[in-house]
Parts: sequence; structure tokens; C-alpha cells
Amino acid sequence: MNRITLKSCPLCSAAQVEPALTCMDHYVSGETFRLFRCRECGFVFTQDFPDETEIGRYYDTPDYISHSDSRRGVVNTLYHWVRAVRLGQKARLLERELHRKRGTLLDIGTGTGYFPHFMKLRGWRVEAMEKDARSRAFARARFGLEVRPDDAWDKWAEGQFDVVTLWHVMEHLQHLDEAWTRISHLTAMDGLLVVAVPNRLSWDARRYGAHWAAWDVPRHLWHFAPQDMERLARKHGWRVDAVLPMPLDAYYVSIMSERYRHAKWPVAKGMLAGLRAALCTVGKPEGSSSLTYVMRRGDGNVG
Repeated sequence: MNRITLKSCPLCSAAQVEPALTCMDHYVSGETFRLFRCRECGFVFTQDFPDETEIGRYYDTPDYISHSDSRRGVVNTLYHWVRAVRLGQKARLLERELHRKRGTLLDIGTGTGYFPHFMKLRGWRVEAMEKDARSRAFARARFGLEVRPDDAWDKWAEGQFDVVTLWHVMEHLQHLDEAWTRISHLTAMDGLLVVAVPNRLSWDARRYGAHWAAWDVPRHLWHFAPQDMERLARKHGWRVDAVLPMPLDAYYVSIMSERYRHAKWPVAKGMLAGLRAALCTVGKPEGSSSLTYVMRRGDGNVG
């Protein structure tokens, strides 16, 4: 297997990296992968992950909900309910931060297309990008969306989009710096970049340790904390204007985490853990299971 081994930190380029945790791929392979931490800046990343020619097989399961759209079982039903709630929340967030109710939107890693379809119904001009061919086909059949593959960056003009969104996608992108450069090229100078990612410093991450479902190795390559996103944004000429909690994510993540550690009554225990996580993060968004970062152009100096 072709594996990618990183000798230095992908965030700050320091050469002092060390093993931090070993996690299992519970979705597909049952293989274990190591997480490494940078001694200099603390960034955590998956080490020895499959390269782009082989990573696809780690998504090849009907249980990978963002690609399969499965409604089988309690957990997938919960996922669809949370997504329906979140669609409206996402739309209102973009419209509030952009200070208008219409604009041009690029959704990267759109999965089966629910979000761009929802925004299109609200009057937005939308484009979407997705690596998985089956997800693109679903979006076309279900919503009539022409979702472009992940090599379509050059199809759009410089500064074409008022808003670029990545909902739980940034952690999957192998070429992280290249993606940020391309995103910056496509976003209007007064536009928004909105990124949602799991939070490795969350209450549920601390609770579940190596069994935390949002490590999701090897699909998740980068494991962000708020300070990591701040640094990455500055590195590419953006500033973080707002950090918003995503409390509903803790319920899904906690249920899956309880399953991974073979707990009895994982749904009930996971729901209780999700509730506790939500209560623990009231007034403390930095402890949320996932965080949404709203970014605008800013100084490009790394702090």
C-alpha cells in the first residue's frame, strides 16, 4: 500500500513530531493508524495515511452516511434529522454574515448535494464540488444538481464566489495548503470562507480518547483545534471572525463512540453523553464537538 509519511508538521513545518495516539478504522478496514503531534505548535495529524490512489476504498461502505445517504438504523435516522435542522441554520448563518440573502456560493465536498440544493431553493447561485462519483450521481438524480469532480478548480473565475463553504471537509483534504490557495483565488475579496471541522479539544474527544468517532482514521487526515484554524487562516491571508459551536454533532459522535468501545446500550449512553457535552459547552464554544469558523480576508502573517 502507498502510504504518506510526514516528516515535519504540515501546519508550522517543524521537524519535531512524535506519536500521540493509536486509533482504529471502525468503519471499513479494522486497521489501526497512528496520530502524530507536533512538539512545536501542538497540531495533530494522521501519520502513514493512504495516498489519493488508495484512500477511496476507505469510504466504500453503505455506512458512510455523507456519501451513501443511508437511512438504515437509529444512528442514520438521527443523522438525517440533524442535517435537516442544520440546513436552515447554515443558510441563516451565511445570510447574516454576508449581510444579504442572495449571493454566489461554492460548496466543496458537497456529498449528496443537500446543502447546495437547499441554498438554490433560497435563490442563491450555487456551484458544488465532490470527489465521490456516486455522490455526484445521487445529487444529479435527486436534485438535478451538476456537481463537479474535485479537479474542477479551474472551471471558475477568480473572485467568482461570495461564499465558499466546507462542511466537515477540510479534515479530508490531502493537499491542504494547495486547497487554501485555490479557495482564496475563487473567493471575492469581500467574501466569506466558512469551515466546519471536528474539535480535537472538545469535551467528547477528551471523554472517549482513542475511541472518539471524529478521529475517523484514515479518512480524517488533520485534527484541528481552534488555535490550529487561527494559524492556518493567517498563513493564507484570512482572519477568523467567529467561532460557533455545533452542539448537535456531539450526539451522533457520542453514539458512534459508545459503539466503538462496545458499550451496552450505545444509543442511550451516547444521547446522554451528547446532552452532557452540549451543557458543558454553554458559554464555552471552544469545547464543542465540532466548530464552525467564519473567516474574512485579513493579515497573512503567521503568529
